[in-house]
Order: sequence, then structure tokens, then C-alpha cells
Amino acid sequence: MTRAAIVGWGHTKFGRHDALGLEDLIVAASREALADAGLAADHIDAVWLGHYNGGLIADGFASSMVHAADPALRFKRATRCENACASGSSALYAAMDAIDSGRVRAALVVGAEKMTALDTAGVTRALAGAGYQAEESGLSFPQVFARYARAYAKAYGDPGEGMARIAVKNHANALRNPLAQMHRPIDLDFAMTVSDRNPMIASPLKLSDCSLVSDGAAAVVLVHEDMVPQFRRAVGFRAAAQVNDLLPLSAKRLVEFEGPRRAFAQAYAQAGVGVRDIDFAEVHDCFTIAELLTMEAMGLAGPGKASKALAEGATEREGRLPINLSGGLKAKGHPIGATGVSMHVMAARLLTGEAGEMTLAKRPELGLCFNMGGGAVTSCVSILEQIK
Repeated sequence: MTRAAIVGWGHTKFGRHDALGLEDLIVAASREALADAGLAADHIDAVWLGHYNGGLIADGFASSMVHAADPALRFKRATRCENACASGSSALYAAMDAIDSGRVRAALVVGAEKMTALDTAGVTRALAGAGYQAEESGLSFPQVFARYARAYAKAYGDPGEGMARIAVKNHANALRNPLAQMHRPIDLDFAMTVSDRNPMIASPLKLSDCSLVSDGAAAVVLVHEDMVPQFRRAVGFRAAAQVNDLLPLSAKRLVEFEGPRRAFAQAYAQAGVGVRDIDFAEVHDCFTIAELLTMEAMGLAGPGKASKALAEGATEREGRLPINLSGGLKAKGHPIGATGVSMHVMAARLLTGEAGEMTLAKRPELGLCFNMGGGAVTSCVSILEQIK
């Protein structure tokens, strides 16, 4: 169990920001997090930035962009963490490790990405670089997750209706999140039907099954637990588990998420809880099949049973385990490096009752974040609770 706690957070709106560059987004989220914590920048010991880039923009050396948020940050140590779509959580975990070691007392962690500077084809090429090039060069990530969907269909039957229910749910949830990119409800018929507005991207994944191309940033202030009394509220970690699997798809069983399943098991063991103890979850729905497989990896549904659980409303806002109350990557948006930090910001807000219309009627005690990189390669699972 880590001795780090979240005491402040910031979050830009996700979407297309033509007038804002990567540095602008980083600065905005950083300043908001520091102000929210009420901590002067000169008390920050170190900075971590979660940022994928991968050719999305020319600025590859971005860690010290955080320093532009406040003159007092100049000369503070700063490190960029890259772990594909799990870059944000990896940056957060690196800061937590530094706090646990005693080398750092207070850290600023930022996740950010500027994606819309490229067209869709350019973004697709940049993201494909996170795949295993020796075997999967030229394979897009929609094609990667389409392989998971086809393998799952062969083993258990067509997951199409379950995937469509995930898309509909997450679009509906995003309507309550003013920071979400997509505020457009869809219905089940639309999500299940190929049309001009919902074309097939990589069979069986349609446009409605795919996350968004987004710009955005999120930030948190982490401090050692003995500093918590000086802050107005704090969110702690009951667990933080990271598992990394082999890169090649050929090395994995595509009917399940093996790495994520292990990460969930480790997190539950650290926290001394099970899936039934979790009150809500923000999970990595880069594609709807990913959320469906995550439901099984986390133990919410047995192998091949996620679609049935979705039809029963298990993950709806009023269900037994609400998933992606923020709208998820599917509708909140997916600025790659920002996603993991964003999940923790959303969870902290839900736990402290500061999530606006997203806030649950009954105050949750435990929230879960699952951030994934690549085709179930990096898996980061956090279990959070309010400690002040």
C-alpha cells in the first residue's frame, strides 16, 4: 500500500483544441491542480509527465513543459513516462514510488496529449507504433482489437449487442460530464447497425465501437500521507498494481485479457477486497470490446458472460457496478498520455462528492481505475478511497 495521497487535481476539457498546443494544455491542468490543492509550486519536489506522442507532434521532449506553469517549478526534476495508452498511470505510479522511497514529499503528475494536429490517418499511423512491429507492422489498433472481438465471438458467440450497450451507456454518461468531448446520445439500434454515420472500421468494430481522437490534459498533486492533515481533503490508494505482458498478439489468448486479469487480482489482494466491494470503476474502453473483456478480467462476469451482465444493466449508473460514469474513452475522449491521470481525477471527484452531475446518489467508498497500454500489454489498476 502506497503512502502517497492525491490532494489536488486539474483537468482540461477533452476534445479538439485548435488554439491550444501541448504546452498550453499541460500548463492549464498543472495550474488548476496546484490551485485546487492550495499548494505553492515551490513545495513541489518533482514532476512526472505521462505523454505518448509517437510522432503525433514535433515536440518529443516535453517533460519540462510543466515548468511553464509556475516560475517556482524551474529547476525541479522532471521526467516523461511513456507506456503507450497507460503512460498517464505509469507517470502516477512513478511519482508514488518516489514518495514511498522517501526521496520526494510532494509531486506534480500531469498527463497530456495533442492529437488533432494530425488527420485521422496520421493519428492511426502514430498509434500503430505501439504495436509489435516485428509481427504487426501496418496493423492499426482498430484491427488489433477487432482480432480480440473475432476470437471472442468464435469462443462465446457474437459480442455485438454487448458492445453496442457499452457504447450507448458511455455516451449517456458523458452527458453528465461537462469535460467530455462527446455530448451526443446514441441508441442501441444505431450502435448495432452499419450505416453512413456509423461505418465499419475493422470488422466487427464500427465507428461507434472506437474511442475518440482528442486533445487534453489532466493533473494531480501527490503528497506523502503525513502531509495530508494540512489539506482540505485527500484521496488515498488502497492498491496500485501494474502488470506488463508480452508485446506480440501471437503470444496471447485473445479470448481474454490475461495481463489485466492478473493486475486486478494483485490489486484486490493488496486492498483486501473483491469486485463486490468496488462502488464504481473507470476502465479503459479504447474500444467497446476492451470494456467487455475488462468486465470478465475484473471478475464482474464469468468467461463469455459479459453481454448477459450488460443486458441486465450491471454496469449502468444504477447498476451493481457503474462503469465509466465519466463517459469513458469512448465519449469523454482519449488523449493518450492524459487518460490514466484523467481516470484518477474522475475517481477522486466521485469519491469526494465533487463530480457535479456525475456524482452518485450514495457516496461511494471505493473506486477503481483500470488503464491499459497496447493490446493488453500494460495494465494498471488502482483502488482509491477518500481518507480525509
